[in-house]
Amino acid sequence: MNNTNDNLARYHRQIIFSPFGEAGQRRLLAATAVIVGCGATGTALSNLLVRAGVGRVRIVDRDYIELNNLQRQILFDEDDIAANLPKAEAAARKLRRINQAVTVEGLVMDVNPGNVLGLLQDADVVLDGTDNFSTRFLLNDACLYLAKPWVYTGVIAAYGMTATFIPDGAAEKLPGARATTGCLRCMIEEVPAPGATPTCDTAGIIGPAAALLTAVSAAEAIKLLSGGGTLNAGILHMDLWAHDYEQFALQRRAGCPACGARRFEFLNAQMGTTSAALCGRNAVQVSVVGSRPLDLAALAEQLTPVAEGVMRNAYLLRAQIGGYEFTVFPDNRAIIKGTDDEELAKTLYARYIGG
Repeated sequence: MNNTNDNLARYHRQIIFSPFGEAGQRRLLAATAVIVGCGATGTALSNLLVRAGVGRVRIVDRDYIELNNLQRQILFDEDDIAANLPKAEAAARKLRRINQAVTVEGLVMDVNPGNVLGLLQDADVVLDGTDNFSTRFLLNDACLYLAKPWVYTGVIAAYGMTATFIPDGAAEKLPGARATTGCLRCMIEEVPAPGATPTCDTAGIIGPAAALLTAVSAAEAIKLLSGGGTLNAGILHMDLWAHDYEQFALQRRAGCPACGARRFEFLNAQMGTTSAALCGRNAVQVSVVGSRPLDLAALAEQLTPVAEGVMRNAYLLRAQIGGYEFTVFPDNRAIIKGTDDEELAKTLYARYIGG
């Protein structure tokens, strides 16, 4: 990356914003941001940070692109679907064309207890682009353990929330992280039970709501990295349809198991085969954590006698088997479409892929 004055010309309108200036821009160019999840929120966050000139942006996502994503996931188009590109790779390709002066990494993988610390180790800030609380609680544990600030963003229907978490030890590392806050488990003590909260399948989502919340969250990240501005000191809730905006205090909760007792229950989860039904997809993701990477070429040869229409590229393998659609990734994951029964999905994985 070239941090010359010629390179800074790209950011001229940002630099002449007096609270930011050239010093703020140079801090951005030297920084690393990790975005976990590349859907409606993750694409918008990564787009804003790459255009702003964050020097290294790592995007981690486990999924591939479908037609119904295009309504709100701003980095994708129909050609990406035709090419069977995973979200992280398609996003990285687009962002590199937008700004060649920064480094963009697209990692097609599931964030889990076995890899999360390595993925976040060199981050200056972590941003939440996920769609589930299990991964958010894992990010919370990992960021507390590593003393990394992170920005939560959740959007559904026409409303959402954003919060900025500053763990103990983070304020010494970044100029913009000036005070320790509570953590996600101070705000939400336990993962909500299935069916307890609306999903994109039951409540839908509009693109402008994601754009509004991610603009605030991206600004929080830029303030943290550049050392200027006033951070969101609480939980900011916005409802775009009702035109309702509220802010609530975010205080450390006495007895919090994460930032208080430092019991990292999600980070220390058992390894092995895990599964998760995917929001609104009639699909289940099955993962085998801790195994060697899958050889997709060998798997394609193995599946050809029993599958219909086996398709493979460098990023995934897709096949129809017994009325189910399998999309298999090298990191020992499969998204099995045609059921929301996790036990059945694990059985199908073991039958046709192994593990």
